[in-house]
Amino acid sequence: MPNPLAGMPRFGRYEMPLAEFERAVDDAVAQIPPDLAASIDNVAIVVEERYLPSPNEDPRLVLLGLYQGVPLTERTEWSGIGSLPDKISIYRQAILDLCHSREEVVEQILITVIYEVAHHFGIDDETLHELGWG
Repeated sequence: MPNPLAGMPRFGRYEMPLAEFERAVDDAVAQIPPDLAASIDNVAIVVEERYLPSPNEDPRLVLLGLYQGVPLTERTEWSGIGSLPDKISIYRQAILDLCHSREEVVEQILITVIYEVAHHFGIDDETLHELGWG
């Protein structure tokens, strides 16, 4: 998920210890409705400090989260054989850079988790924006 406030002036940054941030991510995952959560298949959700753009990306690119894997809508019966789990990364420093309070951090984590889980289900950025999540 790209930083929604990129280019806007910054007036501060909220600091949150890693353990507390990880608990907030766990809390966000726990808010996924049980019937939907049961459909999440072979996905690791991890906290990383920052997204590092690849050489072919804009070095100023800032992401709050990233889904890496094969969406459920694109999987075949052979997709899981011998493959690593899909991965959702939540980028701690980018979220902390964006927020000014614990409440903002918790809200942004929830939005980012939902956004990236939606990608796992095959929902694209355009649809997420239309639904008010982008």
